[in-house]
Amino acid sequence: QVQVVESGGGLVQPGGSLRLSCAASGRIFSINAMTWYRQAPGKQRELVAGITSGGSTNYADSVKGRFTISRLNARNTVYLQMNSLKPEDTAVYYCNAERVFTIAGQSDYWGQGTQVTVSS
Repeated sequence: QVQVVESGGGLVQPGGSLRLSCAASGRIFSINAMTWYRQAPGKQRELVAGITSGGSTNYADSVKGRFTISRLNARNTVYLQMNSLKPEDTAVYYCNAERVFTIAGQSDYWGQGTQVTVSS
């Protein structure tokens, strides 16, 4: 069974920083990509940043230049460094592990989410 667990959320003042972590565990052969999404109250879930196993990255326009995604393939772990945080970054942040290959085949997995609140 594959588990995806996020950590690192919390309350931070505008202009501050947070680092989110996401770790996928289980009998995993490989993971194609790992992506951070977020969902604010009353809004749809949106992509924040993603990274492939080869290191290619993509970002939402709203976070470019402020957020950085990185990955440790050997540990099936991805990080999201968030700087210059704004109140509009407040949301539950979810990690998605895409095309996870195990002995049972291939599937996508989601974490339970971690709350990020940006407020003075």
